[in-house]
Amino acid sequence: MANFMKEKPEMLSSEEDQSRFVKNSVLYKEFLAERAEILRHKWIESEKAGKDIGFEKALLDWIVKHRSSWREFCNEEATTEKSVS
Repeated sequence: MANFMKEKPEMLSSEEDQSRFVKNSVLYKEFLAERAEILRHKWIESEKAGKDIGFEKALLDWIVKHRSSWREFCNEEATTEKSVS
């Protein structure tokens, strides 16, 4: 039992490192940005409908109507930032 207790802090440290790594990753940041856009779209479309349309409907609608142009915009913005630096 004592060995198990000694290993636990190391595991937490490793989990914390992994969590930090994930939160700092480009993929995770892209996910958060996309999620924010979907939630914004959900709010706008819910206001138009006069009721909550739900996340799944907003997600599917946003993917069909806006995802490709949003990604193009983000890629152009990233390219511009790289060329400026």
